[in-house]
Amino acid sequence: MFQYLFICICFTIQLQPVSSMALDPCSAYISLNEPWRNTDHQINGSHGQPTCDSQIDGEWYRFTGMAGDAMPTFCIPENHCGTHAPIWLNGSHPRESDGIVPRQACASFNGNCCLWNTTIDVKACPGGYYVYHLIRPSVCFHAYCGHFYDICDVVDCQGSCLDTSDCTCSPGTTLGPDGQTCLDENECEQNNGGCSEFCVNLKNSYRCECGIGRTLGSDGKTCEEIEGCHNNNGGCSHTCIEVEDTYQCECPRGLVLSEDNHTCQVPVLCKSSSIEVNIPKDLVGGLDLSLINTSCKGVSNGTHVNIHFSLKSCGTVVDVINDKIIATNLVTGLPKQTPGSNGDIIVRTSKLLIPVTCEFPRRYTISEGYVPNLKNSPLEIMSRNQGIFPFTLEIFKDKDFDEPYRGALPTLKLRDSLYFGIEPLVHVNGLETLVESCFATPTSKIDEILKYYLIQDGCVSDDSVKQYTSKDHLAKHFQVPVFKFVGKDNKALLWLFMKGRQPRVQTALNTVSATDSQAAGKEKMRQVPKIPVANRGINLPCS
Repeated sequence: MFQYLFICICFTIQLQPVSSMALDPCSAYISLNEPWRNTDHQINGSHGQPTCDSQIDGEWYRFTGMAGDAMPTFCIPENHCGTHAPIWLNGSHPRESDGIVPRQACASFNGNCCLWNTTIDVKACPGGYYVYHLIRPSVCFHAYCGHFYDICDVVDCQGSCLDTSDCTCSPGTTLGPDGQTCLDENECEQNNGGCSEFCVNLKNSYRCECGIGRTLGSDGKTCEEIEGCHNNNGGCSHTCIEVEDTYQCECPRGLVLSEDNHTCQVPVLCKSSSIEVNIPKDLVGGLDLSLINTSCKGVSNGTHVNIHFSLKSCGTVVDVINDKIIATNLVTGLPKQTPGSNGDIIVRTSKLLIPVTCEFPRRYTISEGYVPNLKNSPLEIMSRNQGIFPFTLEIFKDKDFDEPYRGALPTLKLRDSLYFGIEPLVHVNGLETLVESCFATPTSKIDEILKYYLIQDGCVSDDSVKQYTSKDHLAKHFQVPVFKFVGKDNKALLWLFMKGRQPRVQTALNTVSATDSQAAGKEKMRQVPKIPVANRGINLPCS
């Protein structure tokens, strides 16, 4: 009978407590003082060029100088703050006693106040100012906004103006921690502002919004179903057609209806090897199209302008967000400098912006099976794979993992080592894989009661399993001895659960113990659903 030996071989670099050495972000920050960051700075087709926050790199920052006093806590229209998609703070600033608190940061674009969002940390400092732990935006053109808040003075005083402590702020604002600045009040934080669906905080005010296919009622807070094209064009972004007792949305030639059945969008084909965008030529007449890397240009085929690029080219940004791996880029159209050979002599828009997003699953289930031959006769291994994301299982001839078996089937004997590896079909910088668990079952059912774990919770639980290092963080290589289950079962199937993630870096300002790290990792693993992507079976005849 097998003896289950669980040995955790985890290598953790644990920093010693450095609380006395860690710098307070209120005294160790980087100033953001560029005038273009201010909410009053607007760009358009004839004034100013959009800016990217590509230099932001996960440090603590403070808004100073002409940039403003603090981040705005209300929706900023697009083409402000020196960029196309300005980033604002969707939540109130904390009090000094709150310490460091998380807040949502939103980027406004195309009429959506929170088209892109992330989480940042904010801290109120003793001097009456704020510092922000900002991450680099995933795409251009996004930039963090600064804002000058009103100063409460004697004009705003109620009653006796001799005592400035009685100074109050105008409706829609609240007195800041310095006792002088009137900060915007986020009405949406209390009971969603009374809105039945979406609440959007504005400067000194707020508004309610409804989802696709619904419109705001007469009270300005509740949402009602749109009953026909006469009401707000049926919620359609383009054409609304009455059909008997109902209606439907239609798109111009070359555009497709999105999943909400109301919005028309440019067709995008997402594949592991490439991303393809097809833009109707009617929309881009007289414009030159390019991606974030402007050397990547669109090519016309007569009816469409096609742009092809990969996950690692043309400025494509790859992020891991919740249970998805998301690749983003931006198509920008600018007027041509000279008439084109295809007859383009006029333009109908000064600039075209098309954000491109492709989402891929983050977690995968991969299986590898074999049947041990008890008579030590030759062992035949067959394999096949299929998947939607760029990973495959390969069986290699030796521990160098550089020559997989091709064509003829490999022959192994009992107790020989099986060398296999998880190989990416597309190599993407900034991502790595984590093998969460690997277990064997005597049948091809993943929910089989009888399981033997080789890897569990990211740690090797059987010392006969050996993992090899690889230059590619997405590739994982293993050596697994052939074994069988006790009893009549002469087949074993290996199941491997893995997920993609960004490499983790540990710093003095963010130190966690090995125990806390493992506990947090387990919790995250439970929250993300497992997605079966590739299945590689090995059938071995017994003699």
